[in-house]
Amino acid sequence: MCGTFCTRWVIGFVSNGNPPDPTSAAFDCVLVSETAVDAKHPFAALTPECVLDALEGVGLPGDGRLLALNSFENRVYQVGLEDNEAPVVAKFYRPGRWSDAQILEEHALVATLAENEIPVVPALRHGGATLHTHADFRFSVFPRQGGRAPDLDRADVLQWLGRFLGRIHAYGAVTPYQFRPSLNIDTFGVEPRTWLLDHAFIPEDLRPAWSSVVEQALEGVRRGFERAGAVRSLRLHGDCHGGNILWTDKGPHFVDFDDSRTGPAIQDLWMLLSGDRSEMTAQLTQILSGYEDFFEFGENELYLIEPLRTLRLIHYSAWLARRWDDPAFPAAFPWFNTQRYWQDRVLELREQIALMDEAPLWSI
Repeated sequence: MCGTFCTRWVIGFVSNGNPPDPTSAAFDCVLVSETAVDAKHPFAALTPECVLDALEGVGLPGDGRLLALNSFENRVYQVGLEDNEAPVVAKFYRPGRWSDAQILEEHALVATLAENEIPVVPALRHGGATLHTHADFRFSVFPRQGGRAPDLDRADVLQWLGRFLGRIHAYGAVTPYQFRPSLNIDTFGVEPRTWLLDHAFIPEDLRPAWSSVVEQALEGVRRGFERAGAVRSLRLHGDCHGGNILWTDKGPHFVDFDDSRTGPAIQDLWMLLSGDRSEMTAQLTQILSGYEDFFEFGENELYLIEPLRTLRLIHYSAWLARRWDDPAFPAAFPWFNTQRYWQDRVLELREQIALMDEAPLWSI
């Protein structure tokens, strides 16, 4: 039944009609339709029947209720189960992105965190396994965990998040990933830059300006890493913005470790900062007041905040370009790959070049 033609629904992100800031989670959610007309794309075969068959294959028969959740990298569904069982969340991994070993490394880290009473959402085991296959799709099943966005303007919330991030990093530093890649200048800067140029995504009239500003930006990133000096590398959440933290009356829980990589600790902290320099300094002070109760923070990593933001901006453009054959992406990101989009990226990176040469948030 997995080849049946169907219409699916996906959640898209918009920001008042303008491209969203990839370094912020402050997007508005809208529902957009995706008709699976591109039979060449692997996700075209992931129909509701296929999802339900996959869950039934691991002993979780569905009652027909499916809700597509806001994920573009993978396909994620809330699935209602028979016999009034609590719904579960099924994640179907994008083919070709991670190897089995890389996925299982992430599962093992999250399971360790959960075993040590850190509020994360580990993959459920069925038949002794957390990673399953159905109709050439790999998938995992998770318990449904609700919640709301954290109030990042509150000092107590930032301290609370800092304490848990310190604990996450304490376990992340115990052993390195063997299979997952690192977040560094090459993987998030040089490689995406080269890929975009090789695949002719940059308009010809903007290619010289974009190439030049990206090279200047990468030089700024290198200077930032040189100023930081030796930085400890550990297993990270990797995409720790407010959208991947759900808050309840009992506090936060961290979701979606799909982008977990090895990198500097500050990567999991800077994405929680917003506002002007004084506001970000105050926010980081509160986060670290909780963080350092459990894990030591190297202040030299403050030199990396703007370099890491710059790398994320370059990587984000390549991420969109690599996924452009996925029907969900043109529907959700209609502003991408326009003349205006690339003009704005040139201006954005010029601003980052200046910011990277400023002093860090604190005097070191």
